[in-house]
Amino acid sequence: AGRGEILAFWSGVFGFEELPSETIDRQVLVLSAYDWEQFLFLIADDEPMACPRLDHFGMSVSSLDELEAFLAKAKAFAEHDDRVDIIDQKAEVHGDALTLHSFYVRYLLPMMIEIQFFDWDPSVAALNPANQPA
Repeated sequence: AGRGEILAFWSGVFGFEELPSETIDRQVLVLSAYDWEQFLFLIADDEPMACPRLDHFGMSVSSLDELEAFLAKAKAFAEHDDRVDIIDQKAEVHGDALTLHSFYVRYLLPMMIEIQFFDWDPSVAALNPANQPA
């Protein structure tokens, strides 16, 4: 039942897929994030991992629309499950060329995920090569 709940959220909201070849029932759950090279590797234990609320891992998206679609799916899921913990979307300005849009969400796992969109202003970045993404 727990695995089903984890899969319902992480697959339904973010599109992660279970890797059945790596999953061992009640021991290991492996979820791929769009590609088998990007994954969550979860191990069952009598004493599960615990961490502060804002410990997190990150995933970037290619557009603000994609970020907002993920947030909408997370909020829709939260409407029927109060275990979803969301820190709403915000935008942080970094210098003249970058606005970082992000939100955080947690569901049944100890760490949150931060979804980020790096919104580079190409006109400003072009003026200063140090401002351009690597």
